[in-house]
Amino acid sequence: MNYELRYAAHPEDFKSYDTSRIRQDFLIENVMVPGEINVVYTLYDRLIVGGAVPTDKPLKLEPFNEIKADYFLQRRELGIINIGGDAKVTADGNVYELGYKEALYLGNGNRDVIFESVDPEKPAHLYMNSATAHKQNPNKKITLDMAVIADLGSKESANKRRINKLIVNDVTPTCQVQMGITELKTGSVWNTMPPHLHTRRMEAYLYFEVPENEAICHFMGQPGETRHIWMKNEQAVISPSWSIHSASGTSNYSFIWGMAGENQDFGDMDHYTQQELR
Repeated sequence: MNYELRYAAHPEDFKSYDTSRIRQDFLIENVMVPGEINVVYTLYDRLIVGGAVPTDKPLKLEPFNEIKADYFLQRRELGIINIGGDAKVTADGNVYELGYKEALYLGNGNRDVIFESVDPEKPAHLYMNSATAHKQNPNKKITLDMAVIADLGSKESANKRRINKLIVNDVTPTCQVQMGITELKTGSVWNTMPPHLHTRRMEAYLYFEVPENEAICHFMGQPGETRHIWMKNEQAVISPSWSIHSASGTSNYSFIWGMAGENQDFGDMDHYTQQELR
């Protein structure tokens, strides 16, 4: 298991960052590595973002020094969405089978969390978001047919998309973590457009189903001082609470959004128009 610690940045300092610094601080390039668990511990709301790709042997989720815990979920909760082959996740002896685009919520207090692929030749790609948790909520597997669905955008504005809210309080109780999948329809490339902010919580995106040789241009920064990051398939990006989080692709694609912070109201957003962006 590999981990990395990343500090938070002030938006005034962010204005002076060049391409290399932006990528270093906010882009997570190697999320899915065969046979490994890789996580980034960001000090934006102390969210942990990462991926696990079990192959020929199980992978155990272990604590690392910075969280000062006896086990990973001692004071944390965990959201998992599978975007690879069929998986088995074992939490304290309870086995959960996850197919493609299926989710699992694990509450704090689960001591032993183990990831396995049903077929090592078609390994699971388990994307994870973990936030601090003040109480224990029940574990729950969540499928797409259990999601709260919102259809937004239009073909004419190239942003027709379906939002599948999977790990949200309308589906299962959580302390902070919210996660879901947004799927862009064929011919649409813009997500979260028009853009918004929510200073009550931060966000992370993982882009996937990006066709080979295509790319994502992720936009971030304050609405009047935006920057961009070019991204590839199965890469993630950290979005501070002061930053917009929007993107356009060279093809349609899907992404997993995850949020943590003091507010779990999905509709609590400060909206901006396209004309206000700089």
